[in-house]
Amino acid sequence: MLPLAERLRPKNLNQYIGQKHLVGDGAILNQMIKNGNISSFILWGPPGVGKTTLARIIAHTLERPFYTLSAVTSGVKEVRDIIDKAKRANNLASNALFKEEHPSNAILFIDEIHRFSKSQQDSLLGAVEEGIITLIGATTENPSFEVITPLLSRCQVYVLKPLEKEDLLALLERVITEDDHIKQLNIVVKETESLLRYSGGDARKFLNIIELVTNAGITTIDNQTIVEQLQQNPTAYDKDGELHYDIISAFIKSIRGSDPDAAIYWLARMVAAGEDPKFIARRLVISATEDIGLANPNALLVANACFDTLTKIGWPEGRIPLAMATIYLATSQKSNSAYMAINDALEWVEKTGNLPVPLHLRNAPTKLMQELGYSADYLYAHDFQNHFVKQQFLPDQMVGKQFWIAQGSPQEQKMNEWMKFLWGDDKNKL
Repeated sequence: MLPLAERLRPKNLNQYIGQKHLVGDGAILNQMIKNGNISSFILWGPPGVGKTTLARIIAHTLERPFYTLSAVTSGVKEVRDIIDKAKRANNLASNALFKEEHPSNAILFIDEIHRFSKSQQDSLLGAVEEGIITLIGATTENPSFEVITPLLSRCQVYVLKPLEKEDLLALLERVITEDDHIKQLNIVVKETESLLRYSGGDARKFLNIIELVTNAGITTIDNQTIVEQLQQNPTAYDKDGELHYDIISAFIKSIRGSDPDAAIYWLARMVAAGEDPKFIARRLVISATEDIGLANPNALLVANACFDTLTKIGWPEGRIPLAMATIYLATSQKSNSAYMAINDALEWVEKTGNLPVPLHLRNAPTKLMQELGYSADYLYAHDFQNHFVKQQFLPDQMVGKQFWIAQGSPQEQKMNEWMKFLWGDDKNKL
């Protein structure tokens, strides 16, 4: 018997659950499907939110030839073979006699496209550019980091979200009412909180948990039953779901909380589970800027050096620089003042719009601009003692606004004292 997740896989948009911002009435992918004109795109989102299913539905609805590759098992040869098949199909389709039998513009779906090497991605460029294939990629990783720029420029990126509570409850209703095997069991649903919590917005894991419970002969779904079954079967659902998100969360929070032992433990859990090392390294870089920040600027250098070393030495030795960076960040003093400052500034930009740049700060590359006063009265800081002179740098309407507020670390207190020495009490009065 097929797994429940495969038996319940939607075959059309009416059965597809979630992602209304993409496939709901009037949404971009819905309109593309209705118009029959699909351009290449990449679906970016966590596991179990319908990336593969959506690609299949599009190909089926548009009656296009559909080829699939997994970046884990496929190479350049497989990509070129499919491009050759698509060319032959397109040539047949150009003949009106064969048009209905051989629809043009095949769809190539590449799962985990972030795992494709640069050469593998390069091999796609010509076919995508010439319209030989329509590429649909799926990734759980940020395409900006993992997809080469030329390919990314040829594809729109659409973000898929974890499924909401209402989506999963609708899926549960489908399970109970549509699956022939489950219907025979007369399942009674009393509580769903644990089922929803453990699934974490992942439809595949949601269905796997239901299947685990029902295969054990249990016909009543409640919180206690779900917890007991998952504790007895800790590997019953895939590592890319709850472990991927819950453990990385525990890892970062342990670093933020200055507990190197806990941080190393969660790092070991990820390493043992086969987590992508670059995923961990990227989170260390983020933590170095968001949580350590100006309290220890060297943390960012260490995190970047870890990422660089990891790419050079590979695996399994790469676990060592990951451990070094983890301990360094966890034991560093912490500050989120830069993180808070940019968030505050962005809020003010949203509120105030495009405030004019003061004339003395503007660029004056032409004579007309100089005549209009651009850059006039600007004081060149290096001409003054301490390379500093008091002048206004914020727009008129924002003079006196403070975004960066020093926190308690010695490094930031030193920076703050220097600002006070230079500006005194005058900065907010300019």
